[in-house]
Amino acid sequence: MTQDDLKKAVAVAAVEYILPLLEEDTIVGVGTGSTANMFIDELAKHKQLFDGTVASSEASAERLKGHGIPVYDLNAVNSIRVYVDGADESNNHLHLIKGGGAALTREKIVAACSEEFVCIADESKLVKVLGDFPLPVEVIPMARSYVARELVKLGGDPVYREGVVTDNGNSILDVYNLEILDPVALETSIDGIVGVVTNGLFAKRAADILLLGTKDGIKTLKK
Repeated sequence: MTQDDLKKAVAVAAVEYILPLLEEDTIVGVGTGSTANMFIDELAKHKQLFDGTVASSEASAERLKGHGIPVYDLNAVNSIRVYVDGADESNNHLHLIKGGGAALTREKIVAACSEEFVCIADESKLVKVLGDFPLPVEVIPMARSYVARELVKLGGDPVYREGVVTDNGNSILDVYNLEILDPVALETSIDGIVGVVTNGLFAKRAADILLLGTKDGIKTLKK
């Protein structure tokens, strides 16, 4: 199976997982990225079963609207029953690295507001120790150089992601060469740097369930 085949399989599995949760007033949180796009396409087949969605990026919002699925501003909804999104890396504790698509801040907000966070990924994303994938950090543009110097003190090698502006109008630093042995502590430390909006570690609010597409079928991991 190709990587796209695995992504499609796990997107189908995610829809099957959330179907029992859907009611006519249910709000579904929807993430960003190639796997999330496949989830959106599968979710559209059942759009009559729920109220609408909250999207973690403008790109996902447009894809949802293209399927005729309502997209609400987060401030207009009372709760999100379930949030489905991909990841760039996950460990066995369901701590994640996200933000390869530069949507990490809105993804983290939607995850924080959701009763349940379902992560979907192919088997290549499961690792023993986070950090092979560079850790994205969203920063206020004027603070980029200062934040980069502070990240070096934490042992990382930050690289400015040139030409990328987030949906919030900010910049991204990708931090290489981190061996993340304590994701919760590092997430807290980076978020404490003045000028950081947020970072791509989802450890304080980890996923509740990971649906992993493998060549042998869907593997389910829970916290």
